[in-house]
Amino acid sequence: MEMNTQLIYVVSDSIGETAEFVVRAVASQFNGKTVDIHKYPYMEDKESIDEVILSAKESKALVVFTLVVPELKTYILEQANKHQVPIVDVMGPLLTIMEDLLQTKQSGKPGLVRKLDEDYFRKVEAIEFAVKYDDGRDPRGLLRADVVLIGVSRTSKTPLSMYLANKRLKVANVPLVPEVEPPEELFLLPAEKCIGLTINSDQLNGIRTERLKALGLTAQANYATMDRIETELEYSRKIMERVGCPVIDVSIKAVEETANIILDIIRRNKLKARR
Repeated sequence: MEMNTQLIYVVSDSIGETAEFVVRAVASQFNGKTVDIHKYPYMEDKESIDEVILSAKESKALVVFTLVVPELKTYILEQANKHQVPIVDVMGPLLTIMEDLLQTKQSGKPGLVRKLDEDYFRKVEAIEFAVKYDDGRDPRGLLRADVVLIGVSRTSKTPLSMYLANKRLKVANVPLVPEVEPPEELFLLPAEKCIGLTINSDQLNGIRTERLKALGLTAQANYATMDRIETELEYSRKIMERVGCPVIDVSIKAVEETANIILDIIRRNKLKARR
């Protein structure tokens, strides 16, 4: 090992990424010095801790740990003290202060940060999926989606897709337009993976009229006429019947309310599948 290099053992009852990050952040403050990190993840017994401490003693290494199981935490501190191995508890001081402030005992369960990270990345992946497969941009995404929303324009397909993506669901949506045949992938889906969205014609007329005004267009455009709206809604009804999917009337519902109905449908479908 180079003279300016310090050997550091990172010990964790999870994968050790928290302690490693802290070590590297601290080491970056010492110009010209480097650290050689040896990671010991998933430490779950005293025998493994004994091996690490003895190795650290022989190698003159610093031990940095993030053990949260009280018994293991106490043991590694005792063994390091016994063998005069320098040791740092990364999370301990903060956990103690947080216990006092929150007046609650820590869970003592390893790997919770990792679980939070995985949850975060699943959410990001779902949001990216919703953006990529919004408005029928790529029909190949329909077969990969957890749920597919279909309906005429202005039935809240995109807002619902984003809301559900934040619940870690991969959502694609397809606009139903009489002049455009739906992608064939739509009819290959199990009916329970698809949700139809419909709306009252008068309310849709009001929404589309306001949309046209916002765009600086005349409210008399075909897009907002009652004849056109009735034609689109009738067409969408036939497509939904062909798919065989459940249909939700979003006329007087907030996005959150519709999303909860969809989540409930998904939960019920999962329960049926398990039986």
